[in-house]
Amino acid sequence: MDHSSITTDVALCIVLAWGLAILAQLARQPLILAYLVAGYIIKPGNLNWVRDQSSIETISGLGLILLLFMIGLEIDLKKMLSAGKLIISAAVGQVVISIATGIAFFLALGFSLSAGKLDALYLAMAAALSSTVIIVKILYEKRELDTLPGRITLGVLVLQDLFAILFLAVQPNLGNPSIQILLLSCAKVVVLIAVVLLASRYLLPPLFRTVARLPELVLVGSLAWCFLVAGFAHMLGLSQEMGALVAGVGISTFPYTLDVVAKVTSIRDFFVTLFFVGLGMSIPAPTPVLLGLGVLTAFFVVFTRFATVFPLLHWMKQGHRASLLPALHLSQISELSLVILALGVKSSHIGVGSSGVIAYAFAILAVFSSYAIVKSDSLVVSLSRLLTRLKIPDLGGTGAESGEGSHARPKILLLGFSWTASSLLEEISRRYPDRLEELAVIDFNPTVHEELNRRGIRAIYGDISQRDTLLHAGAGTAEVLVCSLPNMVLKGINNLRLVQQLRELNPDAQIIAHAELFGDVSKLYTAGASFVSLPRMIEAAHLCEAIEAARQNLLEQKSAALHKELENRKEVIP
Repeated sequence: MDHSSITTDVALCIVLAWGLAILAQLARQPLILAYLVAGYIIKPGNLNWVRDQSSIETISGLGLILLLFMIGLEIDLKKMLSAGKLIISAAVGQVVISIATGIAFFLALGFSLSAGKLDALYLAMAAALSSTVIIVKILYEKRELDTLPGRITLGVLVLQDLFAILFLAVQPNLGNPSIQILLLSCAKVVVLIAVVLLASRYLLPPLFRTVARLPELVLVGSLAWCFLVAGFAHMLGLSQEMGALVAGVGISTFPYTLDVVAKVTSIRDFFVTLFFVGLGMSIPAPTPVLLGLGVLTAFFVVFTRFATVFPLLHWMKQGHRASLLPALHLSQISELSLVILALGVKSSHIGVGSSGVIAYAFAILAVFSSYAIVKSDSLVVSLSRLLTRLKIPDLGGTGAESGEGSHARPKILLLGFSWTASSLLEEISRRYPDRLEELAVIDFNPTVHEELNRRGIRAIYGDISQRDTLLHAGAGTAEVLVCSLPNMVLKGINNLRLVQQLRELNPDAQIIAHAELFGDVSKLYTAGASFVSLPRMIEAAHLCEAIEAARQNLLEQKSAALHKELENRKEVIP
């Protein structure tokens, strides 16, 4: 083995991947695309810069193990087990139906499904999984991770990971898929998980406590645990990659996990970069047929997400918005899909061409779905109007919660319902309970909607950025209109435009608006606001009191008073 050649090859791979990653970052594209392109450019047969591709593949294999270990560390078993009926139903339905229709779709395209040739099965499994990296990054930047559609999306992603774990468990034996062998594989998985959980429960905690004050040993111990379990899985006849994933899950609840993640990330990123560069080297040259199959697969993925996720959520009374957004968020292919296909090629279960189809579909969807998620608000409004024309009702179209009919027109209208509105409603119920009969809330969160109705608070389902919704809810006749949402939370509108619209609809109403910046206050008053609330000033006064209490050693008493106050509050959003 020529070590100088390996060093040169690794250097070339990393430098080219780094350069393309900078361009991808400037273009706001996923970095994984840059790594795949780097591998394709540099592979033997193109530029021929890499002389020893097998060495790159060996090193990238370590990156794959570390990648799955990190994914395992970030899987929260408690959240997975307590995901709730809504998320579990959506996830199970999406994955099962996507795999079933995927097998039929890829068989129709001419891919095989027979002993030793399982291209259709692998492709269907790959097309059923969505990209956690792309989704979480964009939703985090949009501040939508904690919204109802965001929580549904993340819950489905977690349960997709569970399906991937189950697939990895039986993957090594899929070449000879007899019932006895699959049952034996399942038994081996049970043994692996049992050993890992027992060790995580009784053996590892005292060991990690012993070295907790030495961060270097925490890191080395975690890596030792990762490769030990990966080796144990290989000894059982399971994949090393699945062992690494289970190893990560086994210590995901440890108090040292965040420290381990922080330290392993830098090591992982180096090896994972080489993994995706190595994967790029295996991508076949683009041909009209291959590109056509990639485009068809991309359309199929988008279609199955909307055909599975939307109907299930809409059937469970989540309304247009909370049903469409998760379907839109999930409309791409996961990085884990590339991993699964790489394992399929390694096991000779599928051909390189099948891996290439998903690689091209992954690239297409990574680009287009990123833009679609960024523009999701306007897309959902357009799709909702189309669904209404097709006689698929939104929650507000059922007639159950109407601003007309047996209800009197509201005198106080809360526009949008988040944390501040939740606390405001609690204060009104305590101080002026008679006002609750005069009050109504407009919001498109079906969970909030259900809870408000349960408490006897009139809730009107709708989007406050839409003029028709405001008219339907009675904004034209209400005496007091209140919006407590900051601009970063409002969708399709901001406070200034909302006040302008409200003043146009109701010249006589008292309009209470929200502002984060002092410069917005005068603009809101000019637009027609009667009063502008600045929560930052209220919070600052509260913090000032806390600082003074701390100076007088009274902070403990102040904390106790706050704790007692919180115990007595029964808010819609706790």
